[in-house]
Amino acid sequence: MARHPLHDLVRRRLWELDRSPDDASWRSGWVFPAETIARMARGRGRSFISEGLAVHLARALDVPENRVRRAAALPPLDDPDENIRTGPHLRLVRPHERRAGRPAL
Repeated sequence: MARHPLHDLVRRRLWELDRSPDDASWRSGWVFPAETIARMARGRGRSFISEGLAVHLARALDVPENRVRRAAALPPLDDPDENIRTGPHLRLVRPHERRAGRPAL
């Protein structure tokens, strides 16, 4: 049986965030029951979500809404921030900076 991209997204994000289905349900504003999120993460159940539910699932998984829409085969929203590039949020400390007595951030 082929895996659905929405199931893969839910499973991967719960693992990456170390988030339980109960926590994800809470973050969705209780729109998605924890049982539904757990079933999606296991790859069982229906994979269809409506356009109105995409925003709540995106909030639960901490991803942009268009990422959920793409996985659910829904039409994308017009996003003016889509082309904004962001850099890494971590500052790399090189070995010579540590020896020079600079404080580590």
